[in-house]
Amino acid sequence: MATEHSDSWSLQEGDQLTAELTAMRLLGGGEAYEAYLAFDEITFSPVVVKVLRPNQVSSRSSRRGLRREVRALAAVNHPVVVRGLRHEYDGARPHVVLEHIDGPRLSTLIRRYGALQPQQYLPLAIDVASALHYLRQVDYVHLDIKPSNIIMGAPARLIDLSVARTTDEARELSYPVGTDAYMAPEQCAPPDTGVPGPASDVWGLGATLFEAIAGYRAFDEGDTTAPYELPEQVPGDVAKIVYATLETEPGNRPLPREIAEGLEPALARQPRGRLAGLRGR
Repeated sequence: MATEHSDSWSLQEGDQLTAELTAMRLLGGGEAYEAYLAFDEITFSPVVVKVLRPNQVSSRSSRRGLRREVRALAAVNHPVVVRGLRHEYDGARPHVVLEHIDGPRLSTLIRRYGALQPQQYLPLAIDVASALHYLRQVDYVHLDIKPSNIIMGAPARLIDLSVARTTDEARELSYPVGTDAYMAPEQCAPPDTGVPGPASDVWGLGATLFEAIAGYRAFDEGDTTAPYELPEQVPGDVAKIVYATLETEPGNRPLPREIAEGLEPALARQPRGRLAGLRGR
């Protein structure tokens, strides 16, 4: 869904973003950028273009953030993670071109329908856990795992590497990075609250999975001391894993591969397993 912002390129359908990119519609954005669905003459297909807002073009911080995202996209090559296609640092509209992934965001499904069915939330959890396992192998952390950054499908897809960092860069953070409702305790005010790292992404997955299963968030705003209870009908082995991902101490959270391996039996018990329809209801 598009968001209103006072500083925008205000591109309409048919406007040229660049010589090769024709705007189709505004998708949304953040403080530093806005995202457009565009038709790309190079790939001859729809793509997503994240472009710095007009008042951010001269910002060293925003340009540095764009370069950091491009580096992360180049380092991460996994079937569950959105792909970067190309980028342009110079020119009137610095931007990065991303593949367009068709499907609803997890946040949209939860908002419209509430709790998901096991045939929906189990595959997405295993898919995202596989991506987090891979991120550990290439020494990266996403730092913003949340329902709006997951597109449902087979497989589910993890998007938005705008705040992703190497493990060393994450360890050196001295300010919060992420989204409040899904940030691990150590992300909230580092280094006082701890050191962000791969276990922080596990927390993000846990908070996201909890919401997908229950239809409500795991914690009250500003309180990460103890999560709410999952609905009674949630299988015990699934609930145990979800609660483990939300352990306050990062070292007590499971590894991504342990999450995937622990949820596979529950998925196997489902009538249609991974072949269940996952794009919506």
